[in-house]
Amino acid sequence: LRLVDGGSRCAGRVEVKHEGQWGSVCSYDFAWDVHAASVVCRQLGCGTVARTSPHTPFGPGAGRIWLHPILCRGTETALHDCPHFGWGQHFCDHKTDVGVTCSDAVEIRLVNGSGPCAGRVEVKLRGQWGTVADNEWDMEDAEVVCQQLGCGSAKSAHGSTHFGKGSGPIHLALVDCHGNESALWECTVVGWGPYSGHHDWDVGVICQG
Repeated sequence: LRLVDGGSRCAGRVEVKHEGQWGSVCSYDFAWDVHAASVVCRQLGCGTVARTSPHTPFGPGAGRIWLHPILCRGTETALHDCPHFGWGQHFCDHKTDVGVTCSDAVEIRLVNGSGPCAGRVEVKLRGQWGTVADNEWDMEDAEVVCQQLGCGSAKSAHGSTHFGKGSGPIHLALVDCHGNESALWECTVVGWGPYSGHHDWDVGVICQG
């Protein structure tokens, strides 16, 4: 099992090796869920699921489609232990090749502030740092960032480039947290990048730590 074209061994298009040949995994969007993706992340030793990705987010594979898993429980030891139609048997094509981003492939930091616990929020995806854009960034969102970084509770949440505009891609857009999530990407995220665009809504936080 491997993940390819995601900038990290813990993110990318899912591929499995059978009979000495690598091939992709395709699935219906309703069947490729956190249960299936968690099997992949655990099998690779890549932590938990940050994002499940149907519909070729990392590009379509080439060659064989080896697996079409359906309704994984999430407790399987390996992806091929999930119910499937048989090796090389599938009812989907490369347009529905699936991917996953595991938690070990995603990093977070604060930059351009007074120290490691204050600044503009940046997330690393596909090996590149990018910003978080949100026009309704609030204290619940900031709390998750601060706790995730080990910086205590949030002191203030800042939008509209309080810590300056970032450069490069926007990686997360419109994030809504309850405040008790263990990582920012466990919150509801409307947009997973990378996106190119203006940085007028880059967000930041100041933590107590």
